[in-house]
Amino acid sequence: MARSTQLPGNPYTNAFAITPSDVTQLAGVVGLWIGGTGTVVVEMLNPESAAATVTFSAVPAGVILPISVRRVLAATGATLILGLRR
Repeated sequence: MARSTQLPGNPYTNAFAITPSDVTQLAGVVGLWIGGTGTVVVEMLNPESAAATVTFSAVPAGVILPISVRRVLAATGATLILGLRR
């Protein structure tokens, strides 16, 4: 049986680079780490209704946005984005 190595207070177990795209769907993303300052435009994951597009303006470098998203859209100006999974 596999053992979890997740530490208390650290909800992320995997990170991967994200290239903003209007067509690429992301699975299991529960946070975004923003490496370069800018606007982040996402399609939120909302199982209760259709996806909603949200713009986060002037997100500073080094911030983690603890959000579940379906897509990081091409209109995003921030750079060096990592998707975070549990």
